[in-house]
Amino acid sequence: MSTFLIEPGAKLANRYRLDHVVSETGGATRWKATDETLARPVAVWTFAEGFPRTSEVVRAARATSRIPDARVTQVFDADDTSPVPYVVEEWVIGSSLADLLAQGPMEPERAAGLVAEAAEAITAAHAQGLHHLCLSPSKLMWSSGGAVKVTGIGVDAALLGNNVPQPGAIDAQGLGNLLYAALTGYWPGGPQSGLPGAPQGPMGPYPPGQLRQGVSEPLASITTRAALPHLVGQMVPGPPISSPAEFCSAMAAVPRLIPLPVSPAEATQQPEQGTSRRTGEFDATTSQRRSSRNGSAPDRSSGARAAASRVDQRAARDKNGSAKRILIGAVAVALFAAVVVGAWQVGSSFNPGSDEAVDPSASTTEDEPDSAELTVFDINGARGFDPMPNGDGDEHSQNAHLAFDDDPNSSWRTQGYWDPLEMQKEGVGLLLDLESSQQVHEVDLLLSGGTHGVEIRVGDSDEVSDQESLDANLPAAWSGSVGGEETIPLDESATGRYVLVWFTELPENNGEWRGTINEVEVRGT
Repeated sequence: MSTFLIEPGAKLANRYRLDHVVSETGGATRWKATDETLARPVAVWTFAEGFPRTSEVVRAARATSRIPDARVTQVFDADDTSPVPYVVEEWVIGSSLADLLAQGPMEPERAAGLVAEAAEAITAAHAQGLHHLCLSPSKLMWSSGGAVKVTGIGVDAALLGNNVPQPGAIDAQGLGNLLYAALTGYWPGGPQSGLPGAPQGPMGPYPPGQLRQGVSEPLASITTRAALPHLVGQMVPGPPISSPAEFCSAMAAVPRLIPLPVSPAEATQQPEQGTSRRTGEFDATTSQRRSSRNGSAPDRSSGARAAASRVDQRAARDKNGSAKRILIGAVAVALFAAVVVGAWQVGSSFNPGSDEAVDPSASTTEDEPDSAELTVFDINGARGFDPMPNGDGDEHSQNAHLAFDDDPNSSWRTQGYWDPLEMQKEGVGLLLDLESSQQVHEVDLLLSGGTHGVEIRVGDSDEVSDQESLDANLPAAWSGSVGGEETIPLDESATGRYVLVWFTELPENNGEWRGTINEVEVRGT
């Protein structure tokens, strides 16, 4: 193999132009390149002649492309039979964890949200028999489109060599290291990706709770059990965390804020700072976080205050809205009674001899309930809904509860799709279980990321396998477009145990189509 073939400017498969070298790993070179066919930047791995693991890396890349999680860096192409073997991956534009920490540690809830996303992606990879083994602050990305991305899954492990005795424990410790770094601004294993090494005590790196105030005991314990397993039993209770799945399970009960993609319509607004899966964007250059490497607690960022403000505004709006509805209902009743009394008096004046008294308070018709009488139904369960023959499995059901947790900064999201939804399937959505059949009058939605095509479907059976059974068991009660927050009054009240928020179109962000529900509320009688 001539060296000319892999110099800058060379072209692979007559479409991938190699622009410049990003990194080299013992005979494997990572390039920033351009896919000239689709006019987009890509990352390309090439391999020197005689590199011993070329076939393993290509196989791992192909397997990685089948992981059903949009947080895993997408693999576009891989070929080990061409004169220059190569792997082509998504080029993630955004900020790495190291970039985000340039201004100091993150708020604990946001650190938890970011690393929990990475843990879910790594767990999905382990379910497919793939590992990372090289997690570092440069591998965890917050994309410019508002999404968490983990680079190097499968490929990095193959480059290193997959013959390790406990890959689950290695990746669990890597996740713990990421969380340690996000909380403290230090890397527990020494300097890494521009971060300084953690201060050392007699037993190694200090636990995060000793380096920074304000870290909750559960979060500090999880970090120590994963990143510093040798301290388990001496400084923290519980067993070491030995797999990404255990890490996810432990993080499930920890309060966290999760990143939100930013709607293109909001692109001209100043993004909020320091967010994590569900509001605005991370902004490493304008962050007002104060470094707490001296052990002092950092100030909360304006993003955190804005998130708290939105929660307060939402609560105030709900309270004021309820008060308004009650007031309007009371006025309407008073006016109705006055009209009836007036009509009775006028009628009596024309018929003074009538012995039959008319009760002005009696109503001969039964009106539809107004908004003052509507009840907010309890949602007793929910799941991602993708039951069609061409559906591709579960839609993040483990996060379904985040859509009705009274926190607009958390959310349930669909999978990320690389083509518009309507090109792939009839729809995808979130199925809410009201536990018993209810009469539904309206649904309140808070969506983010852009305009969604939405149908509200209500029925008593969730047995669906095709469009016909969907229409029969969960008939549509409303359809239209929703972006942001909207109260949807159903065309006619619908009765059923299940309410399905069914997306027929998804907004696009950074080449990925995804639906996001921050909050949903169902009301009726």
